[in-house]
Amino acid sequence: MTDSVCVEPPVIRIAAALLIGPDGRTLLVRKRGTTAFMQPGGKIEAHEQPVQALARELEEELGLRIDTAQARYLGPFCAPAANEPGFVVAAEIFLLQIRQDVCPAAEIEEVLWIDPQVEPDVSLAPLTRDLILPFYRHSLKAPA
Repeated sequence: MTDSVCVEPPVIRIAAALLIGPDGRTLLVRKRGTTAFMQPGGKIEAHEQPVQALARELEEELGLRIDTAQARYLGPFCAPAANEPGFVVAAEIFLLQIRQDVCPAAEIEEVLWIDPQVEPDVSLAPLTRDLILPFYRHSLKAPA
């Protein structure tokens, strides 16, 4: 008889945003050299709180400066990583309403505003496809 060992997949801790524009569409980004669109955000450094990491990443990647007090914490979400096979992303997700223009910078190659009620005709990261967009769609149907 052999001992079985359960190996947990390595985890990437990120902070990401459900960015909502004035028209209710949400912003997705695609990193250079990849195919999947995902929530904007990035890795949380050891010295950072998740909302601080989010503010840093949004400024670096989109030129977007946010007031961290306006970021509403939605909770933790976990899914397989889109660009790192065998890894899981553990995401701290924040909701932000924005009116500013964004411009792809750093490793972001493309930005895309999508209607959350319409299935986009692009590849989506598992976190976005399976958790964040369904969460947003459900919140739109819930009574206020």
